[in-house]
Amino acid sequence: MTADSKNMTIQDERDYIVQTYPRPDFVLERGEGVYLYDTEGRRYLDFVAGIAVNALGYGDAEVAQVVAEQATRLIHISNLYHTTPSTALAKALVESSPAFDRVFFCNSGTEAVEGAIKFARKFARDHYGEGKTTVVAFDGSFHGRTMGALAVTAREKYRTPFMPLMPDVRFAAFNDLASFTAAMTDDVCAVIVEPVQGEGGLRVAAPEFLGQVRTLCDKHKALFIADEIQCGMGRTGTLWAHEPYGVRPDIMAVAKPLGGGLPIGAILLNQCVADALHPGDHGTTFGGGPLVTAVAQTVFRRVSAPRFLEHVRAVSNYLDESLQDLAADSAHRILELRGRGLMRGLRIDGSAGAVCEAGHQVGLLVATAGDDVLRLIPPLIIEQQHVDEAIGKLRQILAS
Repeated sequence: MTADSKNMTIQDERDYIVQTYPRPDFVLERGEGVYLYDTEGRRYLDFVAGIAVNALGYGDAEVAQVVAEQATRLIHISNLYHTTPSTALAKALVESSPAFDRVFFCNSGTEAVEGAIKFARKFARDHYGEGKTTVVAFDGSFHGRTMGALAVTAREKYRTPFMPLMPDVRFAAFNDLASFTAAMTDDVCAVIVEPVQGEGGLRVAAPEFLGQVRTLCDKHKALFIADEIQCGMGRTGTLWAHEPYGVRPDIMAVAKPLGGGLPIGAILLNQCVADALHPGDHGTTFGGGPLVTAVAQTVFRRVSAPRFLEHVRAVSNYLDESLQDLAADSAHRILELRGRGLMRGLRIDGSAGAVCEAGHQVGLLVATAGDDVLRLIPPLIIEQQHVDEAIGKLRQILAS
């Protein structure tokens, strides 16, 4: 692509696409492994992964083969008929996830949260009658941008322009047992929590906190919804981020990495909740289509394999050590390290957005999680050499 063509693409984006995203002045055209390339041939080490989506990186041969083969068979048929790929994926998810017995497929993370809220309210109505409708969420939370998911998202800048939102939502302080206990009353039908907050600054749930969520949900006959849209499916070194806490949620929202870059969401739920749902209670035209679920089977099989998760843990440990060294050398800029596994945050003195922009100049893509937190969410296939490269580039940026 010539410079003129690149500039035309950028100008056409500004002229024809709704301007809800500020984008840098380059055009990406291909990816390979953990690298992306723009139309002028510049290479970028990708520590964003499509916002924690591209777990297997770019150009994966097996994923490409499954896409090509399934596209010649069946792309879409609706949920009015049986298809093998969706059923096989549901079976794999349930058999790998002891807390859950059933799956509902949708198209995105925010749809998964919407469905989870609906399922919780339906369960509460069936079991306890009207009036048990409150959902408890936490400060710093981000659960999506549709009206129900936005209602349980704490950040005011996302909420305020669209008020009024879904009623009967109550917020407690994340990792604050007293605040959470005060929020729990018998009108609560569900509690929704991210084991590791993404947009909320990469804050990790304290070891005792999710256990308290489970205990108080049981006490008040409320459902425990785990939002693992960003932190789940291998990102923190275990298949699901809630596993190390020894708790079992009733419902879990999953999305980002599951489709390997294709749009899919899933709601996993236990049998008690599933029994409250009947034909017509919820639906989707595109959710769980044969193309995306065929690809998702491949991605899930590979990411859930013990050797793959061992690799994630090993690289995560190396990344942690490298970040500790970087923080020691850049104490004037790095105020705090956060996160778990390959989902890491650096709270810095200054603008995280400015560091992201500086990263473009040295061939590194990183994201933000608030004004002063850098977010590192690379493909799960990264190696130690990629960690070294990223740390070197961050060191260069932070020293300038």
